[in-house]
Amino acid sequence: MKMLKILMATGNQGKLREMREMLSALPVEILSLKDFPEIPEPIEDGATFEANSLLKARYYREKTGCAAMADDSGLEVEALGGAPGVHSARFCGHHGDDEANNEKLLSELAARGVTESKAAYRCVLSFVGLDGRELTAAGSCEGIVKEPRKGENGFGYDPYFYVTEGKLSGRTMAELTLEEKGTISHRARAMEKLKKMLEENVL
Repeated sequence: MKMLKILMATGNQGKLREMREMLSALPVEILSLKDFPEIPEPIEDGATFEANSLLKARYYREKTGCAAMADDSGLEVEALGGAPGVHSARFCGHHGDDEANNEKLLSELAARGVTESKAAYRCVLSFVGLDGRELTAAGSCEGIVKEPRKGENGFGYDPYFYVTEGKLSGRTMAELTLEEKGTISHRARAMEKLKKMLEENVL
């Protein structure tokens, strides 16, 4: 069976590692943005996770000539009216600074006089094939954001996101192994749906 090359359109090494693991059973070869260092990043100006994920997948499909997959994901905190949402990666004002984003999250909660809040991780994954075919899938994971910080795995808001579902309830996302995270995370749930779509429609 011929291997399908898919560009995983993320510069986040944590996401890349997770998604490679989730797709390991399929006949695909995963490329990363490091394979195309000359291509500038697109402007993510969509108002929703789906809009941004499709925007990125379409952009990199056009720029590279490879099938492309992109995710847009983030944290929605009830006490913050759904923020940081689509701005999760740049909540602090600039992109990709996990520590600064977490400090901003805790300070925003403190400013509202709350120490914890219901929250959900949400993810939309989009795939754009060589023929222009587009597939999208969404996933979510429920939890609570609060202190103390726990765990050294994961990335982003994981050390403060306490899972409230199933047998992993009570542990932070950063305390889970990659295998455990792969059973419950928003990205894993979206990927499970997208994998099925790829098997049925593309591979």
